[in-house]
Amino acid sequence: MSGGLRAALASDRVVVTAEIGPPRDADPDAIARKAAALRGWVDAANVTDNQGASVRMSSLAGSVLVQRAGVDPVMQLTCRDRNRIALQSDLIGAAALGIPNVLLLTGDHPALGDHPDAKPVFDLDGVQLVWTARTLRDDGTLLSGKPLATRPSWLIGTVENPFAPPAALRARRLAKKVAAGAEFVQTQYVFDVAAFARWVARLREEGVTERCAVIAGVGPIRSLRMLAFLTGSVPGVHVPAELERRLRGVPEHRVAEEGLNACVETIQALVEIPGVRGVHLMVFGHDDEVPDIVRRAGIRPAVAALQEGRQ
Repeated sequence: MSGGLRAALASDRVVVTAEIGPPRDADPDAIARKAAALRGWVDAANVTDNQGASVRMSSLAGSVLVQRAGVDPVMQLTCRDRNRIALQSDLIGAAALGIPNVLLLTGDHPALGDHPDAKPVFDLDGVQLVWTARTLRDDGTLLSGKPLATRPSWLIGTVENPFAPPAALRARRLAKKVAAGAEFVQTQYVFDVAAFARWVARLREEGVTERCAVIAGVGPIRSLRMLAFLTGSVPGVHVPAELERRLRGVPEHRVAEEGLNACVETIQALVEIPGVRGVHLMVFGHDDEVPDIVRRAGIRPAVAALQEGRQ
C-alpha cells in the first residue's frame, strides 16, 4: 500500500484519488480487480455507498476488501439509509476495522434508485454527519453524550458541487462543513476551470483552503451520449461551450480520445490553481485508464512518490 491519503495530503505533491463502485453481488474479486488497476497510481480510492440509491455491496465491506488489495480506502457513508444510531455504529465499526478515511454525505433520494418505494431516513444531513464524526473522534463521545473508551482516528472528508445553484453560496456551504470538521473535500466534475478557479478564490478568502484540502473532481467525457447526460441530467455540472464544440467537432469514433485529451488538460490546469491539492478521478468502469491519465497529466504516481520519500 502507498503512504495513503493522510501522508499524501501532508506532502507537497499533487494528490490523486479515484472511485471504486462495489458490485451488485457478493463477489469479493470484483473489488480486488478494480483495486489492482489503481494500486500504486492513486493515494486512495473511494468506496461508494449504494451509489445512485441502488443496492450494492456495503461500503464498509468494500473498504475492507480494497485495503486488503493494497489501496488506501475512503469509506463513503450516506444519511439516506441510516438513522443516527446506525451511522455512529458504522463509523465506529470502520474505525475498529482500521479504515483510515471516511467521506460523509447526505446521499441521493431512494426515488432515484432501484427501490424507489424504499423509505428514506435522512435523520441527519451531510453537515450534521461530519459534526457527528468529529464528535466521536475528537471529543470521544456519542451524540447521546456517552463516552467512547477507544476513539476513532480516521480522516474526515466531505463533498461539494461548486456549480450547483445557488452557486454564490457554495463556498459558504463548504465553510460550514469545514467548521463541522471536514478535513478534505472532493468536488463534482469540473470542466469549467475558470469558474472553478473563482470558487477556489472565494474559499481562500474564507480561509477554507488552510483547513481543508480541496480535491477537484475530474473525468473524461467518452461519448456524445455522456455529454448530453452530463449537461442535461446532472445538476450543477457545467460543460463550457468551447469543450462541447470540441467534442462535437471530431468524428464520433474519436470523441473518447478527445475527451481523454481534454481531461488531461483540465487536470494540468486545475493543479496550478492555488489552494487545489489534487484531483479525484471518476472513470466509472474504466479503471484501467487511470495510469494513462496520471502519466499524461505529469503527476508522480503514488508509489513513486513513496519510494522517493524513502531514499
